Amino acid sequence: MSMHGGSGAMADAGRLGMRSMRRDRRILEHRIKKGTLPRILEFAKRYRPVLLVFLAAVVLDAIVSSISPLVLRAIIDKGIIGHRQGLIIELAFLTAGLAIVDAVLSLFERRISAVIGEGLIYDLRAKVFSHIQEMPIAFFSRTQTGALISRLNNDVIGAQQAFTDLFSNVVGNVILVTIILAIMFFFSWQITLVALILLPVFLIPARRVGRRLGTLFRRGMELNAEMNMVMTERFNVSGAMLVKLFGRPADELHYFESRAGQVRDIGVRQATYQRFFLIALSLTASLATAFAYGFGGVAALHGTLAVGTVVALTAYLTRLYGPLTQLSNLNIDYMSAMVSFERLFEVLDLEPMIKQSPDARLIPDGPAELRFDHVDFSYPGAEEVSLASLEAVARLDDTPRTDVLHDISFCVAPGTMTALVGHSGAGKTTISMLVSRLYDVDQGSVSINGVDVRDATTASLNAMVGVVTQDPHLFHETLRANLMFAKPDATPAEVEGALRAAQIWDLVESLPLGLETVVGERGYRLSGGEKQRVALARLLLKAPRLVVLDEATAHLDAESEAAVQRALEETLSTRTSLVIAHRLSTIRNADQILVVENGSIVQRGTHAELLTAGGVYHDLYETQFATQER
Repeated sequence: MSMHGGSGAMADAGRLGMRSMRRDRRILEHRIKKGTLPRILEFAKRYRPVLLVFLAAVVLDAIVSSISPLVLRAIIDKGIIGHRQGLIIELAFLTAGLAIVDAVLSLFERRISAVIGEGLIYDLRAKVFSHIQEMPIAFFSRTQTGALISRLNNDVIGAQQAFTDLFSNVVGNVILVTIILAIMFFFSWQITLVALILLPVFLIPARRVGRRLGTLFRRGMELNAEMNMVMTERFNVSGAMLVKLFGRPADELHYFESRAGQVRDIGVRQATYQRFFLIALSLTASLATAFAYGFGGVAALHGTLAVGTVVALTAYLTRLYGPLTQLSNLNIDYMSAMVSFERLFEVLDLEPMIKQSPDARLIPDGPAELRFDHVDFSYPGAEEVSLASLEAVARLDDTPRTDVLHDISFCVAPGTMTALVGHSGAGKTTISMLVSRLYDVDQGSVSINGVDVRDATTASLNAMVGVVTQDPHLFHETLRANLMFAKPDATPAEVEGALRAAQIWDLVESLPLGLETVVGERGYRLSGGEKQRVALARLLLKAPRLVVLDEATAHLDAESEAAVQRALEETLSTRTSLVIAHRLSTIRNADQILVVENGSIVQRGTHAELLTAGGVYHDLYETQFATQER
């Protein structure tokens, strides 16, 4: 809160006050949930000693800042007018010393403020990130990614300001304004009253400007979000490919320019209103200063006020309006901080539907046996897994839950393969997701080696089960980093062995950078077959006992499919596997085929047995699989 530069200090204070005013004043209509403030204070416990040091520095800085005009008064009245050269030099050194102390205190404040603020940002982000990671997959299937990122960025920073800007401004400004007004009243109550009377002349139009700024600021945020959304969707690989394939770059440019143009126009209006605010603040202070010089100058001529006192009064006036403006908007700052914390607590209070049982136990090691026992399942409703604010809707979808799976029972013996076949939407993928406990069953149980997955430790379940989907995700990292994600402590020999087993080692060796090759966003620098084989290598590096494959070869060309199929044979030869079948070769190799129709298992047996029995499987074979033999 450095105050040794009058005009600079006023400009800084004006910008802070303007920031408060431009916030959407409708925030004052929001009702803060009961218990929010105690939770904030509880969260701030670890920062209490540093906060006390910080606030002490703010108080000391406010006191030091208020002394400088008194020294200036003494220089004029006792030094210059009194023709005391020694005193002038001493007071000049004192002024320099105060400026140095003020600068040191300001630097110290900024350092401590950064330690508290950045530490709080780190703690809040880590806590929210960790909590979001625990949420079930149903949460992510409903939530807007941008809304989550906003909580980790905008709301966390808004909450942090409660600990630094808000506290320092309140304490520092209250002390500074109190000292300044007390000194000014002591010197001249008339000039002080006029200064206070002029304050509403500034605040009334400034508040109206603030309301308009709040509207513009909110709209500007919305327009920026829309522009960012356009860029995000068009700059990822899928979006860029779609634009090129349909030949629409000119249309997309026009669409983007319309959004960017609105951002430009609202930015111009914001800048105009902001400048009006600063000019109004400066003009009000200048009017008060003009009155102080006029009234004080006449008083000095008549001997009722000393010249140094007049100069000191005008110096105090330049430091008065900024802090008063900030304090007049204290309720907005407070509510903004409370709302930010409330939005963070809203996420933290959303309990994960799926979490480890307090008395969870390890799944016994060894060949895996998978058993479904009379399983019923329906996807959870929005109110169970999500928040309306994270879905960007006014209210959550209240569609009642409907069963997706009905009385599913089967067993996959150790070392065998079971294939799931059926029409699209029959429930095959849903069955596969229950194995790794991405969802929990409503009735019945899913168990591995005799342990219900709901009673198993998360670590043992993750170690036991490995999954490869038809569109596996690769991070925008190197091949090595994507593989080591499965086993961070894997040796180079283990990595090479997994790549060889996945039939992709030769390709990796042929790359100029080998394992250090960056695969691009979602692995788009690799072909579909290469990406599938990298995913299989990652699975092999993990070395699970139970493998779940969700149509891993569904969208591959013949050459890629052949390579992946060879890798699958290697992968599945010594493991228990549950495979959503898309290829006839997979079905023929299966020890058991389950035919899923409308969420129920309607047939089961080997390929030959089911062909002989006719029914749904025979129809599927004729429509989907028979052509693969030709």
